[in-house]
Parts: sequence; C-alpha cells; structure tokens
Amino acid sequence: MRTVTASALILALAAAAAAPAVATPGKPSTDGLWRMDGYGTVLSLDGDALQEFQTTSVSCLKGDTARRTGAGAYTNAYGTVLTIRSGSNHNRASLGADSSVGHRTLRRIHALPADCTRPTPKDPRTAFDVLWHSFAENYPFFAAKGVDWQDVRDRYRPKVRKNTTRKELFGIFSDMVRPLYDAHVAVQDGERVFAQMRPGTELPSPQLDAKVKKFVLDRDLKDAPYRQDFANGRITYADLPGSADQGYLRISGFAGYTPENAPYGAHLAELDKALDTILTKDRTQRLKGLITDLRINGGGSDALGIHIAERLTDKSYVAYAKRARNHPTDPGRHTRPEPIRVVPADGPRYTGPIAVLTGGSTVSAGETFTQALMDRPGRTIRIGQPTQGVFSDVMERNLPNGMTAFLPNEEFLNRSGDTYDGTGIPPHLTEPVFTKEEFAKKRDSAFDRAVSVLRNDG
Repeated sequence: MRTVTASALILALAAAAAAPAVATPGKPSTDGLWRMDGYGTVLSLDGDALQEFQTTSVSCLKGDTARRTGAGAYTNAYGTVLTIRSGSNHNRASLGADSSVGHRTLRRIHALPADCTRPTPKDPRTAFDVLWHSFAENYPFFAAKGVDWQDVRDRYRPKVRKNTTRKELFGIFSDMVRPLYDAHVAVQDGERVFAQMRPGTELPSPQLDAKVKKFVLDRDLKDAPYRQDFANGRITYADLPGSADQGYLRISGFAGYTPENAPYGAHLAELDKALDTILTKDRTQRLKGLITDLRINGGGSDALGIHIAERLTDKSYVAYAKRARNHPTDPGRHTRPEPIRVVPADGPRYTGPIAVLTGGSTVSAGETFTQALMDRPGRTIRIGQPTQGVFSDVMERNLPNGMTAFLPNEEFLNRSGDTYDGTGIPPHLTEPVFTKEEFAKKRDSAFDRAVSVLRNDG
C-alpha cells in the first residue's frame, strides 16, 4: 500500500505471473494465489516476489509489485511494509500495511482468473469497459451522490469508437465521473489529470497552506511565548500568547514529514520526535485546553492520525470501524467492519479538553483523524465548517491503454454505523473558515471561538 495524495493507499506487489504451488499440508506458507475480500484484487506470492492483479468481471491487469524483506513481510517501491499472516487455516490469511489501518482478508485460490492469463486489448472501448466496471463493482456512493452509473454507461459508451483519440477519451472519462464531486476520484493520462473537490471548497494546496500558515502565525501566534515547527513544517506547536494553560497544534497533513521517498517508518519517527517535544510531562500537566487546527490538511496516512490520537487519551476506545464494498453488483454488501482502536501511548499524554478546527480543506486522513477524536474520552468540540467528506483509501486502477483511474471503495463507520462521506463531519459550532472577508478583515473567527470555549471550560 502507498499513500496517493489525500490518504490514498494502494497495494504494491511482485512479479510472478505463473501460478505458484499450493501450500503443502503441514507446512505453513503464504506462497500461492489469494483473492482479497473486496478491492477487486488477486495476489500472487512466489518466494521473494508478490504481484498484484487488478480484476473486474471483464478484465485482469497487473498492478504493483513488492519484494520479500522478512518473514511474511514485503516492501514496495515506496518503502511501505506489507505483512501477510495466515493462521491454522492455511486457506485464509490477512494483509496489513504499516502506513494504513485495518486488515484485508485473503482467501486462497488455485488458479488465476482466466482474464489474467491472456493479453487485454488496448483499444478505447476496452479501456472504457475496464473503467466503468471498476467503478460499478467497487464505488459505494452512487445512491448517495444521486448518480445512475448504468445510465452513465448508456450515454457515454456509444461515443467511444476505435478511432477515438486519447484526448477525446480522457474528456469522456472526466465527464463520466464529474457528477460524483468526490475528491478521491480522479482520471489520469500522463500529465493530464481530472479531479475535483466538493463544490464550495478549496484544494489544500501548498500555496494555500503557506498563505494560511503565515496568516495564523502573524495574527494568532505573533506573541506566542513558545512556537516551533516540526516534521518538515507540516506540524506547528505554540503555547498561546496571554494564556499559559492553552496550546495550539496545527497539522497540515499526515504525510511529507520526511523526504518524499522515505518509508513510513521514517515519517513515524519524525512524528514521535515532534510529539515527544510537544507533549512533555510539564506541558501535559499544565495545559487545560488544546486547539488542534486541521483546517488546511491534505491527508496522508490514517495510521499517523491514530498514532497522534493515542497521545490524547488515557483510556482505550474505538476510533471508527472500517469496511469495504464486497460485491460486484450489490453495493449493499460489505466486508465485516473492523474496529480500529485507539490505545493510550506510553509516556506523557494530554487528556484535557480539545477544540478541533475543521473546514472544507480538511481532507481524507485529516477527516479520519477528526473522526478518531469524536468518541475520545474527555471533552472534544469541533469548530468551523464541515470537512471535505472523503475517508476511504484510494484504489488505483490501471487501464489497458495506459491511463489510470482512482476511486474509493471503503466506508469509515461511526458508532451508529453511519458514514460522513459526501457531507463531511459537521462542526458543533459553525464559524467561517479562511473566507475572503476573514482575510480582508484579519479575522480568524474559528480560532477566536476555540480560545473562548477552552477558556470557559478551564
């Protein structure tokens, strides 16, 4: 798995196309062929090699690769460590990734699907069919978005011909997914990319992040007695000016803590350095309120968010439950929900009131972290605007003509069994977030409201 922009994770796997031997009875081994519950994926494990096959009911294309780096462990080109474990039943196994949360169930199969053993045509109509089926068999939110995907096929497939150009096909694909308004949906052809945010929200770009960070530093933290950046500038902490018992923690993403090609473990180490410096024994005892600012957060690794949440509680609790769509024609069938727990970390922890600032530019892992704090023991209040409304890991689907489609297939459930996909997580207290008027009048209404609420709590 790897992170693709906003909390997007895909499997990465190695090169064996031939079917390896089935495990010998009495000799535990994960070598062989495995079909994953949900995800439209078959895995081939053969010695040191692991290969992903991306499947639909009409296609099978090779995906990414990884190499074995330990017992049951495979590392992909992005440094993500995949761990595969089987129990006493050697026909079932589970797959986990260090940068993700939860596990995926694997079931042993004895032969590759027939489509995996023959070449896939590269003509425009075949590419159309693979894209359409990838969404039809995995996307969970057509009903919620009010999109009839069969109607989309009926309208657009006749427009695709043998002589349809790549540019024209890219335009057709873009038009097909446009009505979804899903920030985890994209179509890519080389440098051409179609992706969009929910209407009325803004992409959490580096430019927006830099603008907002300067605004906050100049306006909110100008006279802070202590202020420091961490994790390649993605994390900022300050003791608030004029209030010795209030702190401010700004997190602009759950990725990019080290150079881009560093493995997950390096990002985790940088995060721990930051948290060890911020959440000292003295500060965790002194603070009576903590503002956690996620208003510009581009997402990344859900696991890093859970890691931070473990520093903000003294009791174990369930952050959310994760499930994936698990039937090609029935969007109401899913994998068994897996509870994702927050377990208190060793060492100093802050367990007092928290004000979480969110907005439409709080995306993906920024949202799963927000959700992970919702049932946190102790007072947690959300202030600002609803988050973007995209939570799932992102499936990367190769198309036979060399294009790529990206889509979600998972749901992150709250304790009532509902999701916040599409609408986003709502605030308890609504305030404007970085509007033109706020910038023009040098106001930060959400920040000021948080200071006031925490002061009254204290």
